[in-house]
Amino acid sequence: MSAGLATGTAGAASPVPATGAVRHQQLLVTLYGLYSREPGSALPVATLIGLLGDLGYDAPGVRSAVSRLKSKGILRSTKRGGAAAYELSEDLQRVFAEGDQRIFSERRGDGANEWVLALFSVPETQRHLRHQLRSLLGDLGFGTVAAGVWIASAAVVGRTRELLAERGLDGFVEFFRGDYLFADATEIRAKVATWWDLDAIDALMAEFLADFGDAEDLWTRLVGDDPATALREATPEICRDAFRYYIPMLTLWRRLPYRDPNLPLEYLPEGWKEPQARRAFVHTHRLIAPLAARHAQRIIGEHRVP
Repeated sequence: MSAGLATGTAGAASPVPATGAVRHQQLLVTLYGLYSREPGSALPVATLIGLLGDLGYDAPGVRSAVSRLKSKGILRSTKRGGAAAYELSEDLQRVFAEGDQRIFSERRGDGANEWVLALFSVPETQRHLRHQLRSLLGDLGFGTVAAGVWIASAAVVGRTRELLAERGLDGFVEFFRGDYLFADATEIRAKVATWWDLDAIDALMAEFLADFGDAEDLWTRLVGDDPATALREATPEICRDAFRYYIPMLTLWRRLPYRDPNLPLEYLPEGWKEPQARRAFVHTHRLIAPLAARHAQRIIGEHRVP
């Protein structure tokens, strides 16, 4: 996926990325996280079709994605003015609130030197839970020391325990906190490279930079470098293009901070790309998120029902 150019206001070239690499469901979750996370803010299906339509997706695909998200417990159905509507589950509302700092912060959360070990043991009769545990720990930034032994910065243990409890998995995991003894930063860096697949994580950051590394420059040329002025002077066409650019960008970015181990940079390879990718996202977010929100609220308003 790479950023292309689309014609915007007065023939201006507006950067609009292709969205083929992003699934309907991922985009819907992003839209709910941005514009409909509060209780009672359900969105009618027609609104979701309108929003996803602007991103290049058709109505049948949107309906199918909504159905899948409902079956997973991410969305729940309700009625608005007699029409079918959907809102986030309470669990997802909390996840979004807690994730904002990690996703939108201008600086990565470098962990302290203290570690947490998560040890899990699952009976053979419940072996299907092992994949759930591995996926959850991996998504929270844990690395693997040995079979059933996971490691992370101690800063993540609170959220990890909450999620395990919510999913009924807390009884299978024990946590230990401590330091790695008899090693300097160079030795720990070598160990970290065996506990995490750093090459794979850095490659994801590189892909994001290939798509969006020049996003701030592209949009600064279009709307200037002051978000307030950009919003005041923006035309509907520019807001629509900002929406079409921002939603895929955020959708691809929002999972990356969780893949990053969030360790001090001295423990990570030279040239670790997460800080550069974060700067590219945060600076572009600051400039075009308000423009995208204006367009989204217009679509939501057009389909609003009592």
